[in-house]
Amino acid sequence: MPFELHPQLVNDCHYLGDFPLCALLLSKDANYPWFILVPTQSDIKEAFELSTLDQQQLQYESLQLSQLLNNTFQADKMNIAALGNMVPQLHIHHIVRYTNDTAWPNPVWGHTEAIQYKQAQLDKLIEKMHLLLTDTDFIKRT
Repeated sequence: MPFELHPQLVNDCHYLGDFPLCALLLSKDANYPWFILVPTQSDIKEAFELSTLDQQQLQYESLQLSQLLNNTFQADKMNIAALGNMVPQLHIHHIVRYTNDTAWPNPVWGHTEAIQYKQAQLDKLIEKMHLLLTDTDFIKRT
């Protein structure tokens, strides 16, 4: 069975490109810089279902992305989570948090209604991320 993104992720995110193992998505919620890694393998719900090498690759990609986001957005805290209660497909949230954001210090889920990016703001953020990630030679831009 070929890989497909869960319909909820397709609806809630913008596709940015591919790491060696994962697709990189940007949440449409403009309240926070919020990125999601999704291993591009079919029917994976849990990280332990990946091969040992793919588990290591997932950890590597997650840590590289976290460091890049932390440095780029000057985060007060990086929230990293893989819940899967609503979307069973394995996906890992990487959310840049600030002590003055609308949900701080609480988790972002269900705290504040999502706001959409303005098109110019979205275009600027996507271009910024593509430049950062292609400079690191870590993402294949599509």
